[in-house]
Amino acid sequence: MAQGPARIDHLVTAGTFSLDGGTWDVENNVWIVGDDTEAIVIDAAHDAAAIEAALNGRALRAIVCTHAHNDHIDAAPALAAATGAPILLHPDDLPLWKMTHPDRAPDGELSDGQVLTVAGVELTVLHTPGHAPGAVCLYAPALGTVFTGDTLFHGGPGATGRSFSHFPTIIDSIRERLFSLPEATVVRTGHGDSTTVADESPHLAEWIHRGH
Repeated sequence: MAQGPARIDHLVTAGTFSLDGGTWDVENNVWIVGDDTEAIVIDAAHDAAAIEAALNGRALRAIVCTHAHNDHIDAAPALAAATGAPILLHPDDLPLWKMTHPDRAPDGELSDGQVLTVAGVELTVLHTPGHAPGAVCLYAPALGTVFTGDTLFHGGPGATGRSFSHFPTIIDSIRERLFSLPEATVVRTGHGDSTTVADESPHLAEWIHRGH
């Protein structure tokens, strides 16, 4: 079977996000990067069966967690059990992970500068704390995209009003790690619409003012 070029598949799953005693209904973006034979999943949210169906028989090389809020990792153990793929998480988010999965540790660690390769495409791990201590983004220059989880959205930075988060830190992460990427880079987010570095970077000063 011809492998075909690497591509990005997109799935939206629905469930809940819980932290600090509150629970909210959410829809999450699940990103699948790969070709016709292999793939990685970025953020196994809510529905392991739907994600497995979207893989369509491809070998799953890794389940990458942009951070460990429950809505981004709740389906990860079930997807790992179904596919044999390892779950990868930055170790700074282990306290959050254990709140959701106390009896199932991740299989491997993500670190800043680490390169994951799937279908001939390299994804570089960028540690971008702020929304969560171990939040990461994944930059794939060959695809002209960065997967930002909940660090950067269309219209602003991720939320920092709850435990384990810090507004000045997320602003530093966005300015130093994301706005240094080429302006045409497509920003594929953890929730909602995609955007670009060029569309978001002019608003940084406004966000900083709004955060004080």
